[in-house]
Formats: sequence, C-alpha cells, structure tokens
Amino acid sequence: MEINPSKGLQGTLTVAADKSISHRAVILGSIAKGKTIIRNFLNGEDCLSTVDCFREMGIPIEIQGDQVSIEGNGLYGLKAPKSILYTGNSGTTTRLLCGLLAPQRFSSVIDGDASIRKRPMKRVIEPLLKMGGIIYGTNEDYVPITIKGTELEGIEYAMPVASAQLKSAILLAGLYARGKTTVIEPKPSRNHTELMINGFGGSLEVEKNRITVRQADELLCREIAIPGDISSAAFFMVAALIIPNSELRIENVGLNKTRTGIIDVLRTMGASIVIENFMDEIEPSGDLIIRSSSLHGVEIGGELIPRLIDELPVLAVAAAFAEGRTVIRDAGELKIKESDRIYAMESGLKKAGVEVTSAADGMTIEGGRAVRGAEFETWKDHRIAMSMAVLALAAEGKSIIKDSQCIKISYPDFFNTLSDIERR
Repeated sequence: MEINPSKGLQGTLTVAADKSISHRAVILGSIAKGKTIIRNFLNGEDCLSTVDCFREMGIPIEIQGDQVSIEGNGLYGLKAPKSILYTGNSGTTTRLLCGLLAPQRFSSVIDGDASIRKRPMKRVIEPLLKMGGIIYGTNEDYVPITIKGTELEGIEYAMPVASAQLKSAILLAGLYARGKTTVIEPKPSRNHTELMINGFGGSLEVEKNRITVRQADELLCREIAIPGDISSAAFFMVAALIIPNSELRIENVGLNKTRTGIIDVLRTMGASIVIENFMDEIEPSGDLIIRSSSLHGVEIGGELIPRLIDELPVLAVAAAFAEGRTVIRDAGELKIKESDRIYAMESGLKKAGVEVTSAADGMTIEGGRAVRGAEFETWKDHRIAMSMAVLALAAEGKSIIKDSQCIKISYPDFFNTLSDIERR
C-alpha cells in the first residue's frame, strides 16, 4: 500500500466492531440455550475463526452482513469435532477455547497458523491442570494442544500476569467446575467476559481484584449490540491528533473503563478528545470528537498497561510527533503478540528517522523532530501495519506499507474508511 502525506482528516465515521466482544458473544451464545442474535458483529478473520470452530462443534451459526444468529444448545450442547479446531491467527480464540473445552465430554485438538504456533500457551494450561483438566501442548507450551474433556474442580488462582485471555479461559472453565472458581488479578484487565457471563445469566461477582464465578446450571440466549472497537478507533484518534487541520467524530465507540487507557494517555499528552452521547448497557459506549492537537511526551506504565496493551503501537506513533520524551515501560507482553511489537515499532520508527531506544519491557521515544516516509515492514501484524499507515499520513514524503493485507485480521475496511475521511 502506497501512502502520501494527508492534508487533513474531516468527517464522521464508525469503526470496526469490537473484536474482543465479538469473540465472546459467539462463545457465550454457543453454550447458551436458544437463539442469540449478535448485531454489528466484526467479520474479521480472527472472529470468523471463532465462528468456524463452533460450527465444527455442531452449533448452527448464520451470518448475514454484520448480524449473526446462533442456535445455542446449552452448556453441554457442543459435539465432538470431527477434525482439528483451527484458530488461524487468533490468540483469543485459541486461549479461550482451552478453558471452554477442558470440561467438555469429548476430546479435541486446537491448532493455529505459523504465528499462533510461536505464541506461548503454558500460562493457560497450568491453571486448567490445577482444576483437574487433561490438557497438554507441544513442548508443553505451544499449539497443537490436545484436550481430553473431564470434570473440573473450582480453584482460587492468583494470576502471574494481567491477561484478559488467561482470566477468561479460567472463568469459562469455571462455568462448569464444581463449586466456585476465583481469579485474582495483579492489575485490572479488560472485563468483557465478566460482563457477558452475567449478561447471559451466569453467576459472577467482582470484589476489587477478585473475580468469582460459580458453576452454572444453564445460560440463556439474548440479543447483543456490539459497539465499535476502541482499539480500531485508536488509529483514527491518533491520526486526527497528529495531522493538522483534522476533526473527526467517531460514533458508537466502546468505552469500557478497562479499555479506555488510550483516551487517558492521549489527554495527558494534550489531546483534544470530547465524549458525547454516552450510553451504558452491557457495554458502555459513546461518540468521540477528536481535533488536531499539540502533543507532549509522557510516561506510560504500571496499571495503565493492561488497559491499552493493544494500543501501544499507535501510541508510539503519537509519541514520535509529540514534543519531548515518551517512555513506555512494564509492557513486556508486547513481545509475544502477533509479532514482537517492541522490535517491530522500534524498527519502523527508526526507518522514519525517529530516535528510539528499546528495552525488554518497552521503549523510549524522542519526539518532535522531522518524521519521514519510508518503506515499512509490518511483520504481518495488523496493528503494526495500521500504526505505520497512521505514521505515513503525517510523515514527510511517500511511504510504502508492505504486506498490508494483514489488516484484514481485525479491520477489513480500514483503508476504505481512511479514504472517506481524507480532505481532498
């Protein structure tokens, strides 16, 4: 994809539906009793991998545009898959299925693409073993993962890292485990699974950093409207802030407090971001109004990190255009995403002439200097690709984004949306 500097972004847009919520809606809808309707579903490759896995386990799922209908068969209505459950590039699908499949009455095997085969799974396997699960990965840590369904016992588990995927896997297993299952978080992570379990009629309680789920008798179908993904909105937010003469309204964005770290940090950097039309249903949402702003460097770390882990690549782009130094720390999790995102962003920013120094858990960026266009690698990572596209829009000169088709994983219409809001 060739990108030239933008003259400004103007207009109103909606962004791709929330990927995390889309995954969880399919999972909970498939084990609930009756027909679940999902509106504004994300038809990205990752979420479609989740759909394919549940179809393989006998769940009728119909997709018409962005609406999904699921005929759920109840907690024990899944059938033994006839082939390997292929999760593609989706870490969410892979890890959450481990928790859901451990207590089923059949055996299964999970596998993914080359990227997923490099991502560690031991952190999910260990607590499931403590619950009595029979589950093992290749070399203990990687897919393919074999799961022999068995009865589980509830446990109390202190998570070694703040991870919504790990937490969700344990909570899904806890829906089936005898007694109650308690997860203790070191720091708050996104809570979509907790909200959705209660939304489908489960029994889940949160007390500070302790989340407790009880064995469920049944989950009940429902209708769900999915808001726009703040992780997808983040690219347009940063683009509007760093490109002069820009003003955007992004409608119906998810504003779950466990996900809005990106807004908090950008405002601290000096960003003009206004929230209007706030609504609070299962998931809170609202409209964002973003205007071009002069940004300055900040420190990003600690409890903020789980609330914006997926947005850190594009925050690194914002830092390149901000005056002064930005330090990102406590983000070692970036190294085990779809790519090593610390290395990937350091490499891309240096190609653009930005002074950046990486560390094991983050990077330091010296911003406010000239940023030039270049030919950027994406490492076939959708968030790296979109981040470098945002940088290219504000850089001096033409840029090339290699392997840009990887964006289809989470935002198939990204470039079309961008074209609609560029000033001519």
